Amino acid sequence: MKKLLLSSIIIIIGITFLGRLSYMQLFSFSPNQILEDPAIKIVYDYPERGYIYDRNGELLVGNQPAYDVMVIPRETKALDTLEFSHLLGLKREEFISKMKKARRYSPRLPSVLVAQLSKEDYARLQEKMRKYAGFYIQKRSLRDYVTNSAANVLGYISEVNESDLRVNPYYAAGELKGRTGIEKQYEDVLRGRKGVKYIQKDRFNRDIGRFKNGKLDTLPELGTEIHITIDKTLQEYGERLMHGKRGGIVAIDPSSGEILTMISGPTYDPDLLVGRERSKNYTKLHYDSIARPTWDRSILAEPSPGSPFKTLNALAALQEGVIQPDTKFRCYNGFYVGKNKKGCHCGGGVRDLNSGIFNSCNAYFAGTFRKIYGKYKTTDEGMDAWEKHMKSFGLGDYLGTDLPTGRPGRIPNKAYYDKAYGDGRWASSFIISNAIGQGEVAATPIQLANMTAAIANRGFFYTPHIIKQIGNSSTIDHIYTQRRYTTIDKEHFEPVVDAMTNVYKYGTAKWLRVPGIEIAGKTGTVENFTRIDGERVQLTDHSIFVAFAPVKNPKIALAVYIEHGYYGGRYAGHMASLLIEKYLKGEITRTDLEKKMLEKTLEHEYAKPLSGEPFKINEYVW
Repeated sequence: MKKLLLSSIIIIIGITFLGRLSYMQLFSFSPNQILEDPAIKIVYDYPERGYIYDRNGELLVGNQPAYDVMVIPRETKALDTLEFSHLLGLKREEFISKMKKARRYSPRLPSVLVAQLSKEDYARLQEKMRKYAGFYIQKRSLRDYVTNSAANVLGYISEVNESDLRVNPYYAAGELKGRTGIEKQYEDVLRGRKGVKYIQKDRFNRDIGRFKNGKLDTLPELGTEIHITIDKTLQEYGERLMHGKRGGIVAIDPSSGEILTMISGPTYDPDLLVGRERSKNYTKLHYDSIARPTWDRSILAEPSPGSPFKTLNALAALQEGVIQPDTKFRCYNGFYVGKNKKGCHCGGGVRDLNSGIFNSCNAYFAGTFRKIYGKYKTTDEGMDAWEKHMKSFGLGDYLGTDLPTGRPGRIPNKAYYDKAYGDGRWASSFIISNAIGQGEVAATPIQLANMTAAIANRGFFYTPHIIKQIGNSSTIDHIYTQRRYTTIDKEHFEPVVDAMTNVYKYGTAKWLRVPGIEIAGKTGTVENFTRIDGERVQLTDHSIFVAFAPVKNPKIALAVYIEHGYYGGRYAGHMASLLIEKYLKGEITRTDLEKKMLEKTLEHEYAKPLSGEPFKINEYVW
């Protein structure tokens, strides 16, 4: 009886084990288990990344073939490391270091040993690789740029690092992912999905065929093509105008919030960050602390907005009911704060709203600014009202674009000044420089362009965005199709728009008119200071210009910011007029102006001591 019981137990246990093993083999063998099986080799099949097109269907980024030398450390055999590293174009020490890194990652999973071989290197190596066990060449695709512009918009791809591998299990060592720009923002769409093949190996480590006849294999899925809102022709033209200058340009379609061009100068050819020279080229670009070509000034620079900001103070004052379009202030070639006179270049005289804007009168807007605060019992209440109006135009906060980076600019609030002066110990006269867009206010070029689009639309804007279409679907996130309204009623915009139109007819941009196009704009000259050994030193002014056109049914709103570009109507104003004409008419009539802007540079300004220092928001002092 005992023998029968013991036999029965052994048989039951045996059946249980056999059943469990059969179940695991037939039903529950997952890819994760396969990764741990030393008898199975994993081979990835990489798809092409999705193509990137501009708003008009012009190709911006395609693909080109490239080849990686791969290694599976546990399958390698003794070899002449000096000979093999020479064959791969590596130093022996570099080869040994890469092998150690691959073994640390995984002894049995493939790692990239040498990335992105050229077609010529591939042809030279492919036959010789057979004599080196554990090494093979794998085909993949690299980016192929059909434009030498828009590097800051498109971004670049590079190998994943250890941090990427920890965060996202999709990636394996040596794979590529988007690092900046469009490539980063739409990585999940552009990369596609890699295919996987599982190869069964025998006890001699030889391939004997597909594991489970390929039932667990997956095919690669091509990356999805995308269309972005950038106009290739306008982007390339704007970058030519920016040659030899530093700054940022952003143009937006006011009717949709689509970004037409986003220029940062100086820039670089995106091809520099493709292939085996990518790392060396990136290091050179990134550590250029003077020109800073990898720092996107269009969305990261935060200068004071200068005189274009006067339009918002005018709108806030109209909304608050403290001025009317015919309200007048006298300019004494400046204005007084206490006994101190602050300068103005408008020529003096009595100014109303219209002439105050088109002549850019500091005195008019100092008076307007004081009236906003004077309406309220306390300075704090006045500050709250002013701040609310300014921020409703998208200033002082990150706009929420579909770009992977950006800066918020600054609209100071009462807490900011309480910290500087003490609670209840400051008044509007302390911050009067904000009246003319200096002082503590700061805005990025994209914020200035968006502010201008809101004025062009007479009171609303769409969140600026770069995506137009993903695959065959033109449906984009609803946050980019919803109107965002300012705090200013629609009827208050017309007097300001009329005055901005007169900037071109009678004012500070009267020599910048474009035949056949009615433009509304505003010049800005931003004082530029730095500190040397604790002393405040003035440098060459920055040039800023904002504009939209046509005045009725606007199709483009833009902001141009040129570092050390003198006054607003000089470099920034000229470039803005050329860009508007190029976009609306497709050609330039003022070829003399075009020639001048293409040839003139500001290198002489940037060669001056301290002119190459990174821009810092200045604490403006009269």
